[in-house]
Amino acid sequence: MKFLLNSKFRGKNMYRKPLFLSLIFFLGMNSVNSQSNLLESVKKNPNKAIEMCRKFKELNSRGISANSDEAVDYVSKKNKLSLINAEILSIYVIGLHCPNVT
Repeated sequence: MKFLLNSKFRGKNMYRKPLFLSLIFFLGMNSVNSQSNLLESVKKNPNKAIEMCRKFKELNSRGISANSDEAVDYVSKKNKLSLINAEILSIYVIGLHCPNVT
């Protein structure tokens, strides 16, 4: 209890760590929620996934991997996503809808 009486541990410094941890938790949950919505959009619209598979197959026919920067850039621009979300979406679509692409 002595540490609570010490001026070093009182005041605004006492609340910074919980506030910071709460902020990190909130941002983390927001990120998970947005990724879930991203994957749900493909589940609800399989034509979107089929179109992506066609593009991946076209890239494969030219010797370009579906995981390449070019493929991720395509998904990013086509769906107005960040590169990270585009990569997540690509992996998801390949796994569910077009596992034969490389």
